[in-house]
Amino acid sequence: QSQRLGSPRTDMVPEIAAAVGFVSSLLRTRGCVSEQQLQVFSGALRDALEERYKHHWFPEKPFKGSGYRCIRINHQMDPIISKAATQIGLSLQQLYQLLPSELTLWVDPYEVSYRIGEDGSICVLYEAPATTKPVSSYGMLTCKNQIMFGRTSPSKNYVMTVSS
Repeated sequence: QSQRLGSPRTDMVPEIAAAVGFVSSLLRTRGCVSEQQLQVFSGALRDALEERYKHHWFPEKPFKGSGYRCIRINHQMDPIISKAATQIGLSLQQLYQLLPSELTLWVDPYEVSYRIGEDGSICVLYEAPATTKPVSSYGMLTCKNQIMFGRTSPSKNYVMTVSS
């Protein structure tokens, strides 16, 4: 069936794919995890997120349940990441070495974004085209915006450079 303009999408495939791809890329950059291990990890994380978000995904109200869908590493490993990592034999100690000690990943309908560090900039990983977003979602004070407004220190913008 065709999707009406502006009607909410019900699947969470692109959002979960963006989140899983991001976490996997963080593991890949250190070179300690093989491509085969990354595939197993990605599959386990994807399945775990789909199961976790199944009853907490509201495309008509994209920010409802945002805190529940947030993946967080704050000197404590998010259990959903550590569970997927055990599938490839990574210990908690290895995860702490491979991933940032401060990471927040928001997986919401139509948008996936992250922040590294408590004062880091929020970066968007995935954003759905405006034609698929429900009109009612615009202008809401989101969990991320509340963090931005409540910040006492200025945001530090990090520049990532790639050398060849």
